[in-house]
Amino acid sequence: MTAHRSPNALPWLLVSLVVIGLDQWTKQIVLGALNHLERVEVIPGFLNWTLAFNTGAAFSFLADENGWQRWLFTALAIGVSAVLVVWIGRTARSDWRTVLPLSLIVGGALGNLIDRVRLGHVTDFIQVYHGDWYFPAFNIADSAISVGAVLLILFGFASGKGAGSEG
Repeated sequence: MTAHRSPNALPWLLVSLVVIGLDQWTKQIVLGALNHLERVEVIPGFLNWTLAFNTGAAFSFLADENGWQRWLFTALAIGVSAVLVVWIGRTARSDWRTVLPLSLIVGGALGNLIDRVRLGHVTDFIQVYHGDWYFPAFNIADSAISVGAVLLILFGFASGKGAGSEG
């Protein structure tokens, strides 16, 4: 007799595909509409569209290196995505608090991976600012990774809330 197992969460990877699609679509629009470092004010005092290219990682980490970082970040994106896909595959489909954040992270990682492999850099275009303070430009893939990571942490705290009180 075999134990009943709930279906795995691999269909949640459709969320990853949506993130990749939106990320690549918006990057193509921006590449066709803006010149490098051109700014278009969207919300005065808060948000610009600004075309920027990042050869590094978050906040241009290692961007000034001579090109080896492209392959390091490519390998990291592939490795992390593979681990997360395996994790999703071993998670129950109904466990959305785990698989939604993981799917967002996978979609973001692969969205930026496509740029890195195809173009040698990641295309960024969303710039949040206030006065003279500017947050580094980012994109839809970066947003998905950030939201996914925050949700994973928040849901992790929420699920562990009463862990010690049951007995």
